[in-house]
Amino acid sequence: MSNPRFARLYARMSERESAEQVQLRRELLAGLGGRVLEVGAGNGRNFGFYPPEVAELVAVEPEPYLRALATEEAAAGAVAITVVDAVAQALPFDDDSFDAAVACLVLCSVPDQRDALRELRRVLAPGGELRFLEHVHADRQPLRALLAGAQGSGLWPLLAGGCHPARDTLRAIENAGFAVERVRRLDFSPGRPLPAIPHIIGSARAA
Repeated sequence: MSNPRFARLYARMSERESAEQVQLRRELLAGLGGRVLEVGAGNGRNFGFYPPEVAELVAVEPEPYLRALATEEAAAGAVAITVVDAVAQALPFDDDSFDAAVACLVLCSVPDQRDALRELRRVLAPGGELRFLEHVHADRQPLRALLAGAQGSGLWPLLAGGCHPARDTLRAIENAGFAVERVRRLDFSPGRPLPAIPHIIGSARAA
């Protein structure tokens, strides 16, 4: 799974993150501990925000360019970090092997959300926590029609690394057997020139 052009664009954009996005990363990861899995870790932008209570972080990233950047970032991390070449829908880990998992701006681009979330639930220990920060479909017009059109055209997913902007990710999380404990909905832009679009941030528990 490689998209070198988008990978380089993403890496450049992430170097100019807004204060709001940095704060969202802090909020997403606050209070985590134990053995944690992050899927779609990209270039490792989250690594510096994991609290010291995290005993081990395993970061999955299938894109070679981003994975190389994440490996470099891991060396400077305050917690023990291992970067792994794998995809969310086929995680090479035992059942019940993580205390928590993190999905940050990745469930829009996995080929099948059901497969990815099923795998996350499989590798989480009973009662394990899923933290998520994802952009989702709009609940109002005309933005809803705009996002649906972008996804349906096939052009936006091709240009944006497989991103599908009209997914109902919260419902997918619930349908995968997670009990959502908290969720906050917000609009923000991940970077210029992209417009502000709906996002959700929260946590859920594996049954």
